[in-house]
Amino acid sequence: MTEYSHIESVASRLGLPFQTEIGDAQVDTSFLSHLPLAFARTNLLLPLHEEKGKLLVATGNPANLLAMDELQGVFGMPLEAIAVHPDTVLEAINRFYSRLSGSAQEVVEELEGEDLSTIATEFNEPRDLLDLTDEAPVIRLLNSILFQAVKERASDIHIEPYERDIEVRFRIDGILYKKLTPPKIVQEALISRVKIVSGLNIAEKRLPQDGRIRVVVAGRDIDIRVSIVPTFFGERVVLRLLDKQKGVLSLEDIGLSPAGVTLMERLLARSNGIVLVTGPTGSGKSTTLYAALNRLNSAEKNIITIEDPIEYQLKGVGQIQVNPKIDLTFANGLRSILRQDPDIIMVGEIRDVETAEIAIQASLTGHLVLSTLHTNDSATAITRLVDMGIEPFMVASSLSAVLAQRLVRLICPHCREEYAPERVYPGIELPAKLYRGAGCEKCFGLGTMGRTIIHELLPVDADICSMIIRREPAGVIKEYAISKGMQTLRDDGLRKAAAGITTIEEIVRVTQEDYADLSL
Repeated sequence: MTEYSHIESVASRLGLPFQTEIGDAQVDTSFLSHLPLAFARTNLLLPLHEEKGKLLVATGNPANLLAMDELQGVFGMPLEAIAVHPDTVLEAINRFYSRLSGSAQEVVEELEGEDLSTIATEFNEPRDLLDLTDEAPVIRLLNSILFQAVKERASDIHIEPYERDIEVRFRIDGILYKKLTPPKIVQEALISRVKIVSGLNIAEKRLPQDGRIRVVVAGRDIDIRVSIVPTFFGERVVLRLLDKQKGVLSLEDIGLSPAGVTLMERLLARSNGIVLVTGPTGSGKSTTLYAALNRLNSAEKNIITIEDPIEYQLKGVGQIQVNPKIDLTFANGLRSILRQDPDIIMVGEIRDVETAEIAIQASLTGHLVLSTLHTNDSATAITRLVDMGIEPFMVASSLSAVLAQRLVRLICPHCREEYAPERVYPGIELPAKLYRGAGCEKCFGLGTMGRTIIHELLPVDADICSMIIRREPAGVIKEYAISKGMQTLRDDGLRKAAAGITTIEEIVRVTQEDYADLSL
């Protein structure tokens, strides 16, 4: 018997209705402020709304009549229970209680007159930030910043000191937004708190430091990478947030077109060769590599990676973390990997000629190698390898394909609206109608929610091999690939804009460095 059928069976026996989900429209959050979060979680009870003089309550444990009696005493009105799967109730409790929590700005306003030197020195097992409401002021400030960042889907938090104040900014879908300006007096205490929870040296203020924090926010396990560097007005902190529950995306989920997915699967089915993913920092290259590894991962394959840092743990994959302090570089790690009888190797980044040479040798000796390179488009990656000092014939014989990509923001599906474009962009033929986000509560007024990639995928065929050996420039190689049907970054972006996936402004923003005729 499944868990769902068990709950349904208990509900049927007690004469209770059963439902599979809890929608936003069902919950009147005014009831939640009267019920402690700990009680709701422990007893799997969520007040929904009042109906005909009764309070409807979702319960994940219909047999717990004692808790229902306590709940009735809290609200002083008759209850009507609805049975729901326990996981669904717990997810809804986290979701709705998180909306009640105050913002970081509210915590800053409460700091006036409080003792800012009170900093806790313990942070052992991660606790849910929803539970930490009565802590010291600076601790509450940091908790609120982390909580608000997770709630608003931020990927990075910047804490930046200036002469008279400090500024807190969130990077949301690739763009930085100013969120908070705490008073200068909290600077030392706030940064010290960050150091404590990430296991860093509080006394060291002259050298950069790196650390990690693991927290739980509304039931979600968040891994945070911490970077602290000294600046003129004090130490600057950047926190990179990684939601472990999101997991690894598939090739379809990252934004590849159906044709791109088919071609990538064909390339990944090979037993040797190099597949490169290129783009500037923050263009989603690592996510694409993880999606490819997820597709390749099976009991028959020995997959080993060398990464800096390891962002996701993949079951069945051997992952090595680069550590320059002990001379564990990409090149040295790659040499060791080759003695581990691998079928597939993933190198986080090709940064130097030594790593490139070992990766090429590995591909030529029967290994499939996946890696990244910092170039603006697909064809430039080929000439970059040659410029690094790799012999052209080695590049031609080992390289299977290059995938260039950029991240673009998705239009919020809840406030998407259609409009007729008025502005003219040189070199771009716009469709009669486009789409944009008006801004709503779901997307915090931004008009965007999430990101996807635009891409160009250049397979290396016999003609391109000849061009590489002849040292043809990147422009010639790209023109040939386009003549053979390659879709450029701009082409893919315009297709997604016309389909209402992203905006034309986003496409111009992320591709203008590649096309001189695109300008804002």
